Amino acid sequence: MFDPSPTPRVFAVPPGADFPKALVEGLRARNAAFPPEALARVQLVVNTRRMDRRVRELFDQGPACLLPRLSLVTDLGESADLAQVPPAIPPLRRRLELTQLVAKLLEQQPDLAARSSLFDLSDSLAALIDEMQGEGVSPDAIRHLDVSDMSGHWARAQDFIGIADQFIDAGADTLDAQVRQRQVVKTLIARWQIAPPQHPVILAGSTGSRGTTLMLMKAVARLPQGALILPGYDFDQPDHVWHRLDDALTSEDHPQFRFRKLMTELEIQPDQIKRWTDDEPPSPARNRLISLTLRPAPITDAWMSEGPQLTDLDAATKDLTLVEAQSPRAEALAIALRLRQAAETGQTAALITPDRMLTRQVSAALDRWDILPDDSAGLPLQLSPPGRFLRHVAGLFARRLEGEALLTLLKHPLCHDGGDRGAHLLHTRDLELDLRRHGPPFPDRPSLTGFAIRKEVPEAWMNWLAAQFCDQQVTGELHLSDWVARLRNLAEAISAGNTGETGTLWDKNAGQKALAVLTALEMEAQHGGSMTAHDFADLLGALLAGEEVRDRDAPHPYIMIWGTLEARVQGADLLILGGLNEGSWPEAAAPDPWLNRQMRDKAGLLLPERRIGLSAHDFQQAVGAPEVWLTRATRSDDAETVPSRWLNRLTNLLLGLPGQGGPAALTDMSTRGDQWLRWSEQLEAAPKITAAPRPSPRPPVAARPRRLSVTEIKRLIRDPYAIYAKHVLRLRPLDPLVQAPDALLRGIVIHEILEHFVKDSVLDTALLTRENFLKRAETLLDQHVAWPTARKLWLARLERIADDFLHAEAARRGDGGPVAFEAAMKLVLTPLDFTIAGRADRIDRNSRGALRIVDYKTGAPPTESQQSKFDKQLLIEAAMAEQGGIDGMDPMSVAEAVFIGMGGTYKEVAAPLTKEPPDKVLAELKELVSAYLEPNQGFTSRRMLHKDTDIGDYDHLARFGEWDRTGETTPEDLK
Repeated sequence: MFDPSPTPRVFAVPPGADFPKALVEGLRARNAAFPPEALARVQLVVNTRRMDRRVRELFDQGPACLLPRLSLVTDLGESADLAQVPPAIPPLRRRLELTQLVAKLLEQQPDLAARSSLFDLSDSLAALIDEMQGEGVSPDAIRHLDVSDMSGHWARAQDFIGIADQFIDAGADTLDAQVRQRQVVKTLIARWQIAPPQHPVILAGSTGSRGTTLMLMKAVARLPQGALILPGYDFDQPDHVWHRLDDALTSEDHPQFRFRKLMTELEIQPDQIKRWTDDEPPSPARNRLISLTLRPAPITDAWMSEGPQLTDLDAATKDLTLVEAQSPRAEALAIALRLRQAAETGQTAALITPDRMLTRQVSAALDRWDILPDDSAGLPLQLSPPGRFLRHVAGLFARRLEGEALLTLLKHPLCHDGGDRGAHLLHTRDLELDLRRHGPPFPDRPSLTGFAIRKEVPEAWMNWLAAQFCDQQVTGELHLSDWVARLRNLAEAISAGNTGETGTLWDKNAGQKALAVLTALEMEAQHGGSMTAHDFADLLGALLAGEEVRDRDAPHPYIMIWGTLEARVQGADLLILGGLNEGSWPEAAAPDPWLNRQMRDKAGLLLPERRIGLSAHDFQQAVGAPEVWLTRATRSDDAETVPSRWLNRLTNLLLGLPGQGGPAALTDMSTRGDQWLRWSEQLEAAPKITAAPRPSPRPPVAARPRRLSVTEIKRLIRDPYAIYAKHVLRLRPLDPLVQAPDALLRGIVIHEILEHFVKDSVLDTALLTRENFLKRAETLLDQHVAWPTARKLWLARLERIADDFLHAEAARRGDGGPVAFEAAMKLVLTPLDFTIAGRADRIDRNSRGALRIVDYKTGAPPTESQQSKFDKQLLIEAAMAEQGGIDGMDPMSVAEAVFIGMGGTYKEVAAPLTKEPPDKVLAELKELVSAYLEPNQGFTSRRMLHKDTDIGDYDHLARFGEWDRTGETTPEDLK
């Protein structure tokens, strides 16, 4: 097949060409003069399964022929003559063993790192071990590095890296995948040196970025009939540029660096790499432009010398479109529009981007036209329904059951889907409303039983609910095998429900993938040791995040979404390179907690820029396609973005070539993109909606409330619309599902503490001590507040103000004492037939027989001025008391009414009874109520709120925000 050659045989395909297609066409052409069986003798080694599938598909398209012997680089050890190499142990086992060792190290030396970083450190250390094995770097090479200027950090890092020695030197029977692959390659090379194969051996598609693969490539290239076929080789790059790529520290991020490294290893020159086929790339002019654009940073001065020699920029850029959108959403919509057009015209089109958020946004935009793209990445398993379900179930072991966690699982589509799911959802809805109204924040068996009695829930469903969800928290450590068994049993029981039928948790593609992950974990659990529930939940999440699942629905045949890996082995008429911003494409180099760049270079490990260089090579290959879009968003959600370095170089180079029409070409590229952005804006254009006016409804008098509480008078003055919504429309705010130790709960508990404490001391004032007060407070806080942190915080506040409260209480006892607690009050306003009702926290009678009304406030008590105009609670209660409105008491004069503030500091604010006597207050109250019983009086929204920032329960109903306090009211008569 190949003529004899004194030098290693290396071929290449230029950027922009469909590499698998060129590979197949070249094989057919070179074997056309030979018998049909000649092609079957060719051993073709490719680097990915995607490449393998694509090559087979291309051969299947005809004409008919015998196929070459296709294999993967990673499958060489599966051949019969290499079967004696022991199989690699599962990566999960190594991960579990490594995690245990790191956990023990952190227990022995807690100052090394936080426990929460256990899995991150383990994964990072595992990646370092894989790299050392793949590159053939021994632990001694790491240990003997010169670290004189970083001894402190290196000493800590050595504690972790020392763990790697145990795995790298584990023995011949416990090989990691990287070690086994390197051993297979070495064994194969040794056999080739003794008896080199005489049939053609071709290794295609690899760039030699990993040490083991590079070793194999060198051996293949030197075989009698061996050859390498490189993808995306830059034939336009001058020799002097190639020779400047020798230093990895300065050139690792260049797209052609790996090829220069291969040339050095093979001792060949750039001109000795030949074209695999005679076909020209889709746009040779564009390849020349991109080649100059991506010159290494130290020699970009070549732009000045070689730039004027660039010709035909119009041809290079005529099929390039630049889209610079204002936001990621606008970028996604413009891409979706172009893909829609491609679907209509039958053009194959692919979006290539490493930004998964962008791909999800584009998929969502395409959904409006019922276009399902063929997404090669699929959905992360942890975000699939089974993945989410398993993570939620694992969360039950890690923390106390909360209402939110309970309802999240009960509403999950995989929960109780074994049968009678309709009834299950009905009971779940009733449970949610009950939890919102009655709590508790942490549901348990007694509270759920109480709900079942109130709502008459079937006993079978109630027993299933309590058995599967209550008391699942585990505070200690269990062995991993026990955790896995618990998870599987509980997940299957929750999925099945109480009907006894099997659930669908493990059905469909995602369920089968999740089951495979769990089964693998079961098989390797013996190597996992003991761990806490939190660690198990983290481990499960990490394992699920490492898998992806593809939808089985038939995607559109012409519209694809590829990652950069998939783009290397496939071609399309239109390629859209999306998310071209720094940090996205190229992705930022991952931080290495172990070795810096210089240390990696000295040890023979890969530099962080390797991934950037591979991304640059992917970009160079993709941008040479027949038609290309380059897209980016100028702003992310919270800040401006920086354009990708490659896009930045391209625009700067074009702007610097006015003599060849560079600026005009760039303008044309942007103009084409702007047109699509304008179309996408039109697609999003919404009809103008007139802002809602400030409401002031006037319901019929018969529908208006005839009874208000004392505290609602303040709301009637400040926000009448809230009274209308609550009493006329009969709307109640839905209580939050996630209950928290808020101001309302604190007020209720503090009121109860004060009531019990003062009641206890009515007959024996000797009980008015700090010790008794704090003891009573601690008892009631433990009883009513489920959050330990809130209990401690609120008790500390009470400790701070206890002495001031007790001193003031002793003074009050010197002039009488309490006669009523939580006293009911009611007064009918005549002749309005309107009832005012309320409840006084506490009523004292002084030594002269007059009353003292006390109200406790856990917030800031209202000032005298606020009480005179708005917050008239105590003033109205005093007027009601003098009118005989206290249940069980005759009309009595009120000597004093006082707010007692129990917030951060103790504070008393007396009601201005002298300035606002009861008769005046009662008259003003009747005038206020009478006004709102008039047909022409509207209930204006936010009429006199204290601050513009105050939030009302019914602001959303009034559409506040479409108007503000300067807006005129719009009365509306209701019937």
